[in-house]
Amino acid sequence: MQKEYVFDAADAAEKCIAWLRDWFEENGKGCNAILGISGGKDSSVSAALCARALGPERVIGVLMPQGEQPDIDYSRDLVEFLGIRNYTVNVGNAISDIIKATETAVEESSSEKFEVSVPARTNLPPRVRMSVLYLVGASNNGRVINTCNLSEDWVGYATRYGDGAGDVGPISNFTVEEVKAIGRYLGLPEKFIIKPPSDGLCGKTDEDNLGFTYQEVDDLIRRGIVGEHKERIDYLHKLNQFKLKYMPTFNYYE
Repeated sequence: MQKEYVFDAADAAEKCIAWLRDWFEENGKGCNAILGISGGKDSSVSAALCARALGPERVIGVLMPQGEQPDIDYSRDLVEFLGIRNYTVNVGNAISDIIKATETAVEESSSEKFEVSVPARTNLPPRVRMSVLYLVGASNNGRVINTCNLSEDWVGYATRYGDGAGDVGPISNFTVEEVKAIGRYLGLPEKFIIKPPSDGLCGKTDEDNLGFTYQEVDDLIRRGIVGEHKERIDYLHKLNQFKLKYMPTFNYYE
């Protein structure tokens, strides 16, 4: 049975802005918001919310191309539109150097060289980028903003300790369509809202890699609509629950 669903983007945005302002008062009074800028809806909306909450002078966007990035102009246009401080850090050499150094490592007992798997290679760039964000944050009195949305997190489309990390997540409980609606309320140019989400690595969009659309995920979460890929979505949701939790620890004294 379909659930009744009404989303008030204006109310959600204004309450999120107030919440962000309160969070920084309690967890970093006077600190800056640090976030990676891809030029897509998530980083654009997150940056816009932070700029409204703190003022653009307290928001620092970090552009992190991996070598040549064809869509880097989106990122440059966004920081200019919002009037926020920004740095460009090309992570291409750092990532390739880590891969090269790892591939030359030798297991001592067998003399076998280390092989970097495809998933490991894919997840390295987000982790390098997050290290850069924390470096920038530590050097600029900052708190790192997580820019993942609920739809991505629901199916595990984030790298643990990569783009899935951060100090605070303003859009973590909003679906893709809700993030878009907030972006439109905030007056962001449409090009930032409709830019296809991509990991920037394999030339495919998120939805190409997942095999279903975020709209199907949103419909399942908010409206209870069972689509063609419900079984796959449920499987990924269950499989990736660990990404949303802090690491378990053994407590001998419990």
